[in-house]
Amino acid sequence: MTETSLTGYFLVAREVTPRMLAAGGGRIVSISVSHPAMHRAGFVPYGPSRAGSEALSRIMAAGLRDTGVTVGLLLPGGPAVTGMLPPGTAPGGQGSPEPAVIGPPIVWLASGEAAGVHDERIVAAEFERWLRDRKAPTRNTT
Repeated sequence: MTETSLTGYFLVAREVTPRMLAAGGGRIVSISVSHPAMHRAGFVPYGPSRAGSEALSRIMAAGLRDTGVTVGLLLPGGPAVTGMLPPGTAPGGQGSPEPAVIGPPIVWLASGEAAGVHDERIVAAEFERWLRDRKAPTRNTT
C-alpha cells in the first residue's frame, strides 16, 4: 500500500515534473482522502500512506508555485463504493460515491481550464457545485 500510494506518487512526480517544467507547464492531479480516513482505526497502512501522499502533493505544490505546473488534490467525497468501505457503511449509501464520480474532475483538473487551480483540495462528489461557484461572477458590494 505504501509502495503504491506514497512511493509510487513520488517516483511518478520525480519523472514527469522536470518534463513539465521544460515544456513550460503541466498538471499534476493527486487523489487524496478525507482527513478521518487518514487516521481511521484499522486503516493501517492505507490511512498513513494517503496522508503521506497528500503531504507530498502539498509540498510539491509549494515548490512548483508560479512555474506553470499546477498540483490539484482530489477527494472522492466519502468512502467510495469499493471493497474498503468502513464497517457500518452501506455501499451506495449517502456519502458513498460511485468510483466513476472521480473521472470528470480528473479530466477537468488535467485540462487547460484548470490552469488557475493550484494546491486546492477538491471534493469530486461536490465538483459540479464547486465548478459553478468558481465560475460565478463576483459581485461588487461596495
